[in-house]
Amino acid sequence: MSIRIPPADSPEARENQLIAAAVDLAEKQLIEGTASPSVITHYLRLASGKERLEREKLERENELLRAKAEALEANRETKELYESAIEAMRNYSGFDSNDEYNINFYED
Repeated sequence: MSIRIPPADSPEARENQLIAAAVDLAEKQLIEGTASPSVITHYLRLASGKERLEREKLERENELLRAKAEALEANRETKELYESAIEAMRNYSGFDSNDEYNINFYED
């Protein structure tokens, strides 16, 4: 008996469906003793300590990349905040943004 899976909404969702089906099939083959040597080797590698460490390293690298991206965004927001504050102070003190004394503290 086959279970009908609803169609995926995106290519990524379809890929996840296929991955899940492949893992289910590999599990069935391992339980029944019909798995190929390559399937067995694949899961043995996943179980090794080295593989776990490599996966953990990749996760940490991804966390670092996310943190760097967040820091860049925060710096951009801070720059915009400073520029707005400087512009407000200029306007308050009577300077026009088109005056010759227009100073840009941040150069792009």
